[in-house]
Amino acid sequence: MVVMSEHNKTTDYQRVFDEEFLPQVDALFTFAYHLTYNEEDANDLVQETYLKAYRFIDRYIEGTNAKAWLFKILKNIFINQYRKKSKQPTRVDYEEIINYHDEEDTSYSSYQDLREEMFQHMMGDEVTNAINALPVDFRVVILLCDIEGFTYEEISKIIDIPIGTVRSRLHRARNMLKEKLNEYAQSLGYKDYRNKE
Repeated sequence: MVVMSEHNKTTDYQRVFDEEFLPQVDALFTFAYHLTYNEEDANDLVQETYLKAYRFIDRYIEGTNAKAWLFKILKNIFINQYRKKSKQPTRVDYEEIINYHDEEDTSYSSYQDLREEMFQHMMGDEVTNAINALPVDFRVVILLCDIEGFTYEEISKIIDIPIGTVRSRLHRARNMLKEKLNEYAQSLGYKDYRNKE
């Protein structure tokens, strides 16, 4: 058995931090900003994420998904801060009941890419505003899946919920977005594209 010296461990950890963690800073900031709506808070969240990541770097397996690992840390820090501020956990109570019905619903398996669908119908800040207006549980899955490109399995691990719940949450979040964006399009004079007349 080879025992690594403390110096070698530190050098190795620093290399992993520089090569695998630091390149994720922009994606982490974007995610943090969409969670907090505030540049200063987003920067604090990213900084705290990196501090915690370095503190627990010995638990990270080199060469695995650094982005997912960091996003999970950031999400946990945000949820803990959010709960402290609201003094109660954020929870969508009806979700588990609806999840049972959504398990059989395969309509979202052929769902067109959200970005493509939204941008076919409108451009501008309204998309960002609509995402930001979603309740935090739904906003997180939209950001992780449709903005950052994580798989359902990765999202399940990042936010510690079953894959079925990821699917149902994403399905409902996309429907909420479509409603918000459809209302906005109509206010600009576009026809309701859901009507086939």
